Amino acid sequence: MKRETQNILLILLGGALLKITVNGDYLRYVKPAQQPWIIAGGAVMVALGAVAIVRDLLAARAAAVVSGDVHAHEHNARSAWLLMVPVLAVFLVAPPALGADSVTRTEARAPQSAAASNAAAFPPLPAGDVVPLEVNEFVSRAGWDSSGSLNGRTVRLSGFVVHNEGNTMLARMVIGCCAADAFPITVRMVGEGVSGFGNDTWLEVTGTVVPGTAVRENSYMPDLTLTSVRQVPAPKDPYEY
Repeated sequence: MKRETQNILLILLGGALLKITVNGDYLRYVKPAQQPWIIAGGAVMVALGAVAIVRDLLAARAAAVVSGDVHAHEHNARSAWLLMVPVLAVFLVAPPALGADSVTRTEARAPQSAAASNAAAFPPLPAGDVVPLEVNEFVSRAGWDSSGSLNGRTVRLSGFVVHNEGNTMLARMVIGCCAADAFPITVRMVGEGVSGFGNDTWLEVTGTVVPGTAVRENSYMPDLTLTSVRQVPAPKDPYEY
């Protein structure tokens, strides 16, 4: 690969990093806390690539002046830039966040932090007719809270639909650092009104846990008896932590 192509690719990669940071697409890959590092990395790549290109152009122009072939060099440089147009399009296309396909290919489990501290008491749930919870916490309490804090309480969860092996599940992907270490947590939805939603449809649901359904044999997937179902837009940050 020529130096010109290497430098342009460096700028494109740095520009892509800055773009996904500005528009929020970086949340499909890493935790929000990583934003400053992505900005810094993208800025450094763009700066290094720009400095290298300017240095090479000045050196090439000086050499061309000495040899008397200025026009030939400028024509070749323009051709190299045109060849990078399709590469630019590739670098700026962001793939979607992990979804239903990742859930069906990866075994769901209770959050590791909960499994490691299963003997510890969970704090009481806040008062209210409907308690909003992350799916992460709901699955943790259903599988590990021996005090039964979820029993009889109506909770509100949001996640995306996954159909697998006859079950209709509400799922979220949990990441520790980035999408590479993501694993799914799932809740089996029991009741009417969910079978018509396709995979990766985002829902906000309310319901009550079926006690004793989150066990090792089913990868700690509790049943939720639904009381309401509402389709919602996908959140900007699709993961839980």
